[in-house]
Amino acid sequence: MGRDVPAIIVSQQDRRAYREKVRLCLDVFARMLRESRFETEPQQVGLEIEVNLVDQAGRPSMKNIEVLGAIADPSWASELGQFNLEINVPPRPMTGDALRRLEDRVRRSLNHANQRALEAGSRLVMVGILPTLRESDVGEQAMSTDPRYRLLNEQMFAARGEEMRIAIEGAERLLAHADTIAPEAACTSVQFHLQVSPEAFSSYWNAAQAVAGIQVALAANSPFLFGKQLWRETRITLFEQATDTRPEELKEQGVRPRVWFGDRWITSVFDLFEENLRYFPALLPLVEDEDPAAALDRGEAPQLAELTLHNGTVYRWNRPVYAVVGGKPHLRVENRVLPAGPTVVDVVANAAFYYGVIRALAEAERPVWTQMSFSAAADNLVEGARHGLDAQVYWPGMGQVPVTELTLRRLLPMAWDGLREWGVDQADADRLLGIIEQRCLTGRNGATWQIESVRALSNGTGLDRGEALRRMTQGYIERMNTNDPVHTWPPN
Repeated sequence: MGRDVPAIIVSQQDRRAYREKVRLCLDVFARMLRESRFETEPQQVGLEIEVNLVDQAGRPSMKNIEVLGAIADPSWASELGQFNLEINVPPRPMTGDALRRLEDRVRRSLNHANQRALEAGSRLVMVGILPTLRESDVGEQAMSTDPRYRLLNEQMFAARGEEMRIAIEGAERLLAHADTIAPEAACTSVQFHLQVSPEAFSSYWNAAQAVAGIQVALAANSPFLFGKQLWRETRITLFEQATDTRPEELKEQGVRPRVWFGDRWITSVFDLFEENLRYFPALLPLVEDEDPAAALDRGEAPQLAELTLHNGTVYRWNRPVYAVVGGKPHLRVENRVLPAGPTVVDVVANAAFYYGVIRALAEAERPVWTQMSFSAAADNLVEGARHGLDAQVYWPGMGQVPVTELTLRRLLPMAWDGLREWGVDQADADRLLGIIEQRCLTGRNGATWQIESVRALSNGTGLDRGEALRRMTQGYIERMNTNDPVHTWPPN
């Protein structure tokens, strides 16, 4: 969905032509799998981080185009909301000091961007949902001017036929309505990419699905939305609801949502692309000139533009990615479940845990997905998002277990083993996984720190919720810039 698109009017003929072209792309993709046309080495990892812009008071700053111009770096891009930006970190082999270099690169990029943002009267914040965001901040006026977002908004509401209802039951209750997709901009995330071979893809995707709920519980950082305390990782349910193209009647019929965990474990990457075509109508039916079958016959790597565009409008929490780089096609698992922040070192610790655990799970002699139901993994995601470090999740051999106990006893040793298999320096593995361990032992992640700080500000000074959230956000930004991991932060 990162592609620029023209301002167009979509006709019935456009939709028919697009459906036929996606089917052709899927046939070509199947042929590429049969003929082993994919690059498999070296396995590389990449990273995307979405950030918020705030003014000096800590409230949303609608200046992403101005700040983007000041940053003047092609690795930075706009996002749906005018208060959003995204950084794309180039891929690198997962070996040696890769994680340390990743941390250094992200810190340098964020520091540079923040300096440029300050010149435009803004600051950067890495957080799952900006705590000071108000419902009035996410109207149509907040959407970025890029035509692709306007077209996506039009097509999603045309499919739905009515305004969106956002209802979240957590520590408090939120009921809101929206007539644009702008509330989706409240959700700022981190995406971890892992290049894998077609043969290994299903194992790594299944492993990522199995561990998704645990990831969210450990890294939860979105407890507030529109002034309400809701889930520990409210971003999960907000994103599901803010992009839902189904009216109530289609929900009752069991039509699948576009933000989707999935239905089943897979045996091939083809399963995911085929499901996307079978279950989801096109939102952006834009047809390119390329003949993918002819390109493949010439020995070229086809772009499969229609297939990848359609894939980009089905928001799986672990998404398959097809890409062509330097004329060579490859496949990636894109892990999308985690919020941004709180600090760069927290983000990289989350990456170390994820890459280590899925390596161990994917290469295990007896895969975990043969020992647990798919629905159990889906339930774990909801439980982790609702309760964070207090979640009770299911794991084979342990049954229902506190997520912290599961992590300390089973998953952290797996992560260490997995990073060793990748060839990651032991000192880096120890330092980063030690941060995950300390979150479990202290019971503190971004969500718990935010809740504790707002409670302390409200009880200690009598501030109302809005002002407590604003002051907490100011304190959050100060601590974020120290790069001290969140489990060491004292409350405001």
